[in-house]
Amino acid sequence: MKFRYLALLLTFLICNGSVFAQQLYTLNGVITDASSNETLIGVNLLVPEANTGVVTNDYGFYSIKLPQGTYEIEISYLGYQSVQKTIDLDSDKKVDFQLIEASENLDEVIITSDIEGLNIRKPEMSVNKLSIGTIQKLPVVFGEVDVVKSLLLLPGVSNAGEGSSGFNVRGGAVDQNLILLDEATIYNSSHLFGLFSVFNPDAIKDLKLYKGGIPAKYGGRVSSVLDIYQRDGNSKEFKMQGGIGAISSRLLAEGPIVKNKGSFLIGGRSSYAHLFLKLTDNENSAYFYDLNTKLSYNLDDRNKLLLSGYFGRDVFNISQNFENTYGNAVLNLRWNHIFSDNIFTNLSVIYSDYYYGLNLNFVGFNWDSGIKNLNIKYDFNHYINDNLQLKYGMQNTYYEFNPGEIKPIDEDSGINYFKLTNKYAFENAVYLSAEHRLSENFSAEYGLRLSTFLRLGQDEINVYENNNPVEYDAERDIYREADIIETTESSKSEVLKGYNNFEPRIALAYTLNDNQSIKASYNRMAQYLHLISNTSSPTPLDVWAPSGSFIKPQVLDQYAVGYFRNFKENEYSLEVEGFYKDIDNRIDYIDGANLIANNAIERVVLNGESRAYGMELLLRKNTGRLTGWLAYTLSRSAQRTPGRTPIEPGINNGNWYNTNYDKTHDLSITSSYELNKKWQFNANFIFQTGLATTYPNAQYEYEGITIPVYGERNGDRLPSYHRLDLSATYEPGIKKDKKIESFWTFGLYNVYNRQNAYSISFRENSDTGVNEAVRLSLFGIIPSITYNFKF
Repeated sequence: MKFRYLALLLTFLICNGSVFAQQLYTLNGVITDASSNETLIGVNLLVPEANTGVVTNDYGFYSIKLPQGTYEIEISYLGYQSVQKTIDLDSDKKVDFQLIEASENLDEVIITSDIEGLNIRKPEMSVNKLSIGTIQKLPVVFGEVDVVKSLLLLPGVSNAGEGSSGFNVRGGAVDQNLILLDEATIYNSSHLFGLFSVFNPDAIKDLKLYKGGIPAKYGGRVSSVLDIYQRDGNSKEFKMQGGIGAISSRLLAEGPIVKNKGSFLIGGRSSYAHLFLKLTDNENSAYFYDLNTKLSYNLDDRNKLLLSGYFGRDVFNISQNFENTYGNAVLNLRWNHIFSDNIFTNLSVIYSDYYYGLNLNFVGFNWDSGIKNLNIKYDFNHYINDNLQLKYGMQNTYYEFNPGEIKPIDEDSGINYFKLTNKYAFENAVYLSAEHRLSENFSAEYGLRLSTFLRLGQDEINVYENNNPVEYDAERDIYREADIIETTESSKSEVLKGYNNFEPRIALAYTLNDNQSIKASYNRMAQYLHLISNTSSPTPLDVWAPSGSFIKPQVLDQYAVGYFRNFKENEYSLEVEGFYKDIDNRIDYIDGANLIANNAIERVVLNGESRAYGMELLLRKNTGRLTGWLAYTLSRSAQRTPGRTPIEPGINNGNWYNTNYDKTHDLSITSSYELNKKWQFNANFIFQTGLATTYPNAQYEYEGITIPVYGERNGDRLPSYHRLDLSATYEPGIKKDKKIESFWTFGLYNVYNRQNAYSISFRENSDTGVNEAVRLSLFGIIPSITYNFKF
């Protein structure tokens, strides 16, 4: 309970005496969907007479303190009919609301923080949200609805090209994104090496992407937070929905366990394109499948239990000689408890497992690796009054890293068993933050997170001369792996290395008028895990490594300032933000680094730094038949690793160089036109500066072999990337004698068949003997069709 006492002390210091002089009463409750009892996140509850309001939390709960009186409560939420209700507040009251889904198509408001303009007044900035209805209608490759690919249409978000996994935010690396599914960490967000994401859109209730101004309750990554919540399931009646596409299909079922009290949800997806290969005697295959589950049960008005899980696997097989299997598995048990009218708590126990396996039949061994963690977290929402809300809690995470294990298939294979040393760590954090309305025009969200990281003992610990695992060879002007002079061991109960970091956060909003505001934010974050990868797009073979004696935690400082405006009663809105961030201890690799099955990864990495800065613009048209947005990002992303001593050159001579995901210009235009109740048309246009790469700038011959000479790291670029996508959605409507809702989505990806360069390689032409550059392109024009249904 120490967090509660700390929060009350902070309240006493912040609040002025007039607050306590008034007789205040609490109005609280839960807001749900009327047809399913699904809790709704981010619903706006406004009190015009008091010029105040509140937004429901991640579990649909709201609480607000008001003086005694009669109030006209207004409730609004995207896609639902607005509600007005008069409440006489002469005592503490619990009032639940149920919202009815709007009959007309309200998915027109594509990206939103609210409907009534609270986005102008709230200090929240650098946050984007996409509605699931919008995501389902965007044109994408192969017609497969994709959450991550949809995020790439937002300012400040990109990836390393077609077929690349993950996403980059504001010049950050893929491993610097914290991806949460029902609060559980997802370590690989992609299926089929980046073609699709692991998130089933039918199972998703809400998603938010934090690019900056990240609240204190989040930590462990230095670039962004993608927070996704699954639906609870329908506790009123049984429902099913799904879709059939050219590459994969999906099916989801939900219904009551006990009517109006408990519900279940189970959904699955699977691809089946590999089945058609068998008809052509092709023995190769590549497919994925995943499963989403959730159980929720209301014990009483103050207690609710939720059990959610996800399991996904990708399988890649070549002629039965090479089989690659990888994927995520998570399980989360949560207890929601309302301590009092103004204190909401959530206790979670979360297990997460990322597995990567190889079956190499042609050489006679199997390879397994992965990362597991167990997380216990306890979060409090404390509603002090209508001007002050506190959030505080604690998080404790235990990690087990399996860098790799080789197992011979049989005794006659000639392969010996080999195990890379497992690594273990604890990450703990406590946090306290406040959402504070300081005056009618000025509000703030500020807080502090204290994180600690303990690298625990392991079976083998390498010892180096002068405690230096990387040596500089001055004669050859290269870095090389230092010799291991001895190996020691320690138990898991010992601490090899510990780190502590204070992570302050603050976001400010000053309202110029009801339609304009200026916002600014600063946040410091620490990241203790590192993805060991020397590719621009992570592969399943990449492994996670914890900070320790040689690899230091990454520490971010990010600053942002923005201007926000709504036009013509929110028909149009404009967001302009500038940002600057720098990161200490960004790892870099020495030339010729061997990362695969390396039991001493510290011998090939150096600690450097990175920075990114830029400007983002988001112009939206929110209402009418024609809706959409224009997103533009102008930015730079670079890193450097200077020498550790005056005689060392560092990486790239210690100079700044573009990161693999640096893109100077990134423009996307997304539009939707509703022709009538049955037909809707959507279009995306994307233009991006080509990715940074390294070309040879000279060559020489040695014993008859032509050897290229490469310039500075990432000093060149691929050609610019651009494409146009179109889609049409047809909804035939519901016939009187049937209860099935359905719609068809027709799509054309890359309409004008642009052959965008995935990479450019250099080789000697075998016929002419002349060196040549060869462009690799993944996708040309791709048509698609998907049938979606619900009953």
